[in-house]
Amino acid sequence: MIRGLVSNDCFDDTVEFYSLMRSEGFLHINFTFPFVLKACARLLDLQVGVKIHTLVVKAGFDYDVFVKTSLVCLYAKCGFLEDAHKVFGDIPEKNVVSWTAIISGYIGVGKSREAIDMFRRLLETNLVPDSFTVVRVLSACTQLGDKNCGEWIHKWIMEMGMVRNVFVDTSLVDMYAKCGNMEKACGVFDGMPEKDIVTWGAMIQGYALNGLPREAMDLFLQMQRENVKPDCYTVVGVLSARTRLGALELGEWASGLVDRNEFLCNPIVGTALIELYAKCGSIAQAWEVFKRMKEKDRVVWNAIISGLAMNGYVKISFGLFGQVEKIGIKPDGNTFIALHCGCTHAGLVDEGKQYFNSMDRVFSLSPTVEHYGCMVDLLGRAGLLDEAHQMIRNMPMEANAIVWGALLGACRIHSDTQLVELVLKQLIELEPWNSENYVLLSNIYSTNLKWDEATKIRLSMNEKGIQKPPGCS
Repeated sequence: MIRGLVSNDCFDDTVEFYSLMRSEGFLHINFTFPFVLKACARLLDLQVGVKIHTLVVKAGFDYDVFVKTSLVCLYAKCGFLEDAHKVFGDIPEKNVVSWTAIISGYIGVGKSREAIDMFRRLLETNLVPDSFTVVRVLSACTQLGDKNCGEWIHKWIMEMGMVRNVFVDTSLVDMYAKCGNMEKACGVFDGMPEKDIVTWGAMIQGYALNGLPREAMDLFLQMQRENVKPDCYTVVGVLSARTRLGALELGEWASGLVDRNEFLCNPIVGTALIELYAKCGSIAQAWEVFKRMKEKDRVVWNAIISGLAMNGYVKISFGLFGQVEKIGIKPDGNTFIALHCGCTHAGLVDEGKQYFNSMDRVFSLSPTVEHYGCMVDLLGRAGLLDEAHQMIRNMPMEANAIVWGALLGACRIHSDTQLVELVLKQLIELEPWNSENYVLLSNIYSTNLKWDEATKIRLSMNEKGIQKPPGCS
């Protein structure tokens, strides 16, 4: 009965039935505990789980590998990884399920590197991981963006002659796509004897994610020709691709393949539709989708705030930000990037400074290099070049080429020839392969009659084998 309740996801009923069983004096057997512990884990009910752990010890089943593995899952899912690891260490003869439980535990709390290390330890035993273990560890590589580790696991799969299935292959496709290697993702995809909708979706979203919207659309059309019905997540990938291409009509056609209610009930899919309309300039339609959505999470709010800001409705986006605070949704870094971009487009320096300062003081969010880049862009466009330069100098992290590039753009707009020289020197250090920076700096030296410095720059380009871009003197 308990097993049947768990199999049908009736977890509250499972715990209640177990309590009834105990109250009527039935003895425990080792077969009972894993199912009840699974119910506690799914309910995140650590309190009941710990009581059952005590009963496990009293009943003498604390060295049963199946019971112990269930305890590992319980503690890991409830976020008590140290306890999960202690229980795992006490298992005398660990099986693949035990190892997978602790690996999944690490992944669940965001410790993907530790999960991969545990997988390496598993390979040092005589146990052979199953496909579920491999799928989990590939997801850890994906979270880290560690293509090298993913390639190592792929190589291990091939060397072991492991029987591949659609789940393992789809995980490989997803890993390569999210690590930016679409060539290898395509190689795995093309070699798959069987593909499901998740596989197609991983490839389509991979193309969209890596700036290849036409390839994403071509693959979607191929999927249509093969009579594979898209799900809402596949359509998200297509919408993302159409957004990049600015092809509103094709995006609307793709969205029409899925029940409209799925867009309104699913925040991920609804967000993709809002972004499509906003980036194609149809902010009224984006707003209509937003209003009709039944569930609005932070990502949805960020999408509409960003969409309004980029379309010139900056004050309205500020008002929505105020609503986000009132309803108790905590803004994140992306929220402030949207606000800063709106301030930049509208030239609202004071408001931009206010939002930037509030990140740490009010919301306990540490500004990232992207936020500093937005502020440098805002200050620079407003002609506050010295203040923008000072902000870069005061950054707690190294400024990247995007940040210095924002200041370069401002220097060129406001014709600051002194500061632009310093900025270009920084950009040449960060991007030694970018010929445009060398040419600009050489031209500035020539304009200011610094012939020796201009000659040095040209010689440096020749020594490094850097070619001038076409049309540049």
